[in-house]
Amino acid sequence: METPTSELLQKEGLDKIKDDYQYLILLFKEMLVSIGEKDLADGLPINNFSVKRTKEYSNAKFTQAIGMCFELLNLVEENAATQYRRKSETQLGIKSTKGSWGYTLNQWKTAGINEKKIAEKLREIKVVPVLTAHPTEAKRLTVIDIHRELYLLLVKKENPNWSTSERSLLKQEIISLMERWWRTGEIYLEKPRLEDERNNLMHYFSNVFPEAVKLTDQRLKDAWKEMEFSSELLEWPEHFPLIQFGSWVGGDRDGHPFVTPEFTASTLRLHRKLILEMIEKQLVGLAAKLSFSSYQISIPQEFLNEIQEKAILFRTKGKKAVNRNPSEPLRQFINLLLIRLNNTIKDNDTLGEEGYFKSATILANELKKLRQLLIDLGAAQIAKQWLFPIERLVQCFGFHLTKLDIRQNSAYHEKAISQILETSGFSDFDYVNWTEDKRLAFLNKELKSKRPFLVAGASCGKEADNVLGYLHEIKNYIDLYGTDGIGSIIVSMTRSLSDLLVVFLLLREVGLQDADLTVAPLLETVDDLIAGPEILAAFLQHPILQKKRMQKDNFTQEVMLGYSDSNKDGGILTSRWNIYKAEENLTKVAKELNVKLCFFHGRGGTISRGGGKIHRFLDSMPPGSMSGQIKMTVQGETIANLFANRLTATYNLEMFVAGTARQAMIEEPEIKDEQRYKIMDQIVDFTRDTYRKLLDHPNFIEFYTAVTPIDVLEQSKIGSRPVRRTGQRSLEDLRSIPWVFSWNQSRFNISGWFGTGTALEAFQNQYPNDFEQLKQLANNWPFLKYSLIQIETNVLNSDSEIMNSFAEFVENPEVKQELMQLIIPDYENCLYKIEEIMGASVEIRRISQLENNRLRNNSLKALHEIQIEYLKKWRTIKESNSEESDKYLLDLLLLVNAISGGLKGTG
Repeated sequence: METPTSELLQKEGLDKIKDDYQYLILLFKEMLVSIGEKDLADGLPINNFSVKRTKEYSNAKFTQAIGMCFELLNLVEENAATQYRRKSETQLGIKSTKGSWGYTLNQWKTAGINEKKIAEKLREIKVVPVLTAHPTEAKRLTVIDIHRELYLLLVKKENPNWSTSERSLLKQEIISLMERWWRTGEIYLEKPRLEDERNNLMHYFSNVFPEAVKLTDQRLKDAWKEMEFSSELLEWPEHFPLIQFGSWVGGDRDGHPFVTPEFTASTLRLHRKLILEMIEKQLVGLAAKLSFSSYQISIPQEFLNEIQEKAILFRTKGKKAVNRNPSEPLRQFINLLLIRLNNTIKDNDTLGEEGYFKSATILANELKKLRQLLIDLGAAQIAKQWLFPIERLVQCFGFHLTKLDIRQNSAYHEKAISQILETSGFSDFDYVNWTEDKRLAFLNKELKSKRPFLVAGASCGKEADNVLGYLHEIKNYIDLYGTDGIGSIIVSMTRSLSDLLVVFLLLREVGLQDADLTVAPLLETVDDLIAGPEILAAFLQHPILQKKRMQKDNFTQEVMLGYSDSNKDGGILTSRWNIYKAEENLTKVAKELNVKLCFFHGRGGTISRGGGKIHRFLDSMPPGSMSGQIKMTVQGETIANLFANRLTATYNLEMFVAGTARQAMIEEPEIKDEQRYKIMDQIVDFTRDTYRKLLDHPNFIEFYTAVTPIDVLEQSKIGSRPVRRTGQRSLEDLRSIPWVFSWNQSRFNISGWFGTGTALEAFQNQYPNDFEQLKQLANNWPFLKYSLIQIETNVLNSDSEIMNSFAEFVENPEVKQELMQLIIPDYENCLYKIEEIMGASVEIRRISQLENNRLRNNSLKALHEIQIEYLKKWRTIKESNSEESDKYLLDLLLLVNAISGGLKGTG
């Protein structure tokens, strides 16, 4: 039960959201009036957050204005959440923010866990957020930049000490920014190029994450001090959890024809260039700080000798570097590091390995040498203040900035190997149609050999040339810089052992068979998740992997879990439960073989695709399944939602690292409760039956294309990749993102709840005693509790009135009636049954969520009215390719953008 103080803070937070939102809306109205849009300004939400449409302005202008109001509200809510956490920690203590370092360390201390054990556990933690370019970001990059500026002004407004004049100036800055935003197009009229998506990610890697890591470390240090733990256990970079970053832009080519080998090569080079320049800048800044005079301190002769040796090695440049700061040996040392780093940036290895840095580890060792000198001089505090940030930067970002994962579909690899076999003269080259046994016999024989199939430069066919092309570029990069910049080679739709082994054959073809590269399965469908443990066991026991395991201490195998296809396959509860069981079973296999697993969670932005609050996501994992290493995708609009602003980025990174540590501290799985599993299996069976009744209905595609704006989304320009993998109009070929996006737009949100209500009702009717036990489980089992909360959130974000309006698009009344009678009762049952299980109404439990919805509902309904009206008109004339059709499509795309802003998400 929350304390009265906490409840008061929550109420203050909700009041702040309303007050700040009204303040911004008034400024927005003022801006519109100043540019001659008074009628439009009068229609914007204010007072009771109602809106009005008149004939005095166009629907397009109204849509843009309401869309901007939604984004203002989103920024206000983000800022209010940050201020709430600040107040909460000030008044209730650092442990009050659930999931934070303060909360985590306090939990461990209360449980009596020794501080040395905690320190040891922290050193085992490795988290890797992986940014992707999945097409769920509907906003233009320019608009995202404006949002960032506006957020900073909103934060600036928090200062209570501004004078009247300063507040007036701040107000004018906000109004001017709003006008710039208004005059900037909201949506992509052309698909963003891969370069655009890459540039967006580079902003986060260069400008956001280094600072977020620094602040997250400080949060850990503050919590450590608060717990009165020994400061010596948490001093230097090697004592802290390892935070690294990954990227898919330039490496993910699953169904993405525009990711060429050349683009992969240029991306890897860009990553390296940016981080080396960042390190160079930091070292220049460090040199400015370390102005220690040899007249004031006694420097060991060994250190001075090394400076002289390096100065001689670098000849004229070395002499200049030393003469620039006479009697300041620490600066001289750093100046020489800068020469060496400059040679590294320019790939200048003419002076041998002493003249440049072959790897980030070598620079790290030089910095550690400087650290030890400072400690010996009694200047440890100086090392912590000024040297630590650079050491940490090198530790987390290396010389590669972010690890580029390479992802491709197993079916694509099958085509590639068939083409290679045909070109190299195999009579039976149809690998695509071979049985698994035949594939394994062939692969096992071939993998004993080191000879390639092809002569250099041979062309085989589209798929083979592409695969070998980007693997050649990876080989070129590794030959120069090592493997640090390469993440994993991920095999989408892994369904068998051969899907993984064939990758090693492809690697052999370009000479990468001995490179230390991780090949990781991506288990996506429900059937693949079930088969996953068997595939993993066979993979880990294969000679190829046994050799790798012998060569490495603490060998770790990565396994990626897909949330999207398993949901699309069986619904949200089916997906979550099968992923939960897969984690348990995969962990069991790995432990039996003495292997650590790094789970890579392929989460999307929406709850349907694994999204939601990070600490809840981590806390709901099976106990004992976390090795301490974890990767997690951050997709589309979620990147900006989580990381666009410094304090929000720090909070989310802290939640990720602290949550991982909390789970890793649970080393043993809990004793399996057979009854709990039986209950969940029965409910999920009911859920999947209901879900499949909808999807397997002979008229489902007809229904789906009518009641969602999927035809509009297929015309949108929100990402560089195609909506469908192969261009076929089938459910199987449709990507998971537009699948979720389209249902959200028409407020069905089917991917987030459908099947659950009917399942819970059927379960209660057939097993009333077990249903009572389910209520107990929902209280004390994080997995079930958070799953039900997330499903309930999706139901609350749905709207039966709007669903029924979209259902009018279905021309066959029997089809409409039959399928809506599956959907609406399930929707109603879902709300009612979750309330019953949780033991309290949503009005009591979900105050913030309901207030969040209330602020948006009237505006959303107004936009949906226009959306439905325009969709009718556009569908009537869209085949004509007329100017009128194009005009309606543009308006519909603008509506998609505005509505997704109101719903705080796309797909």
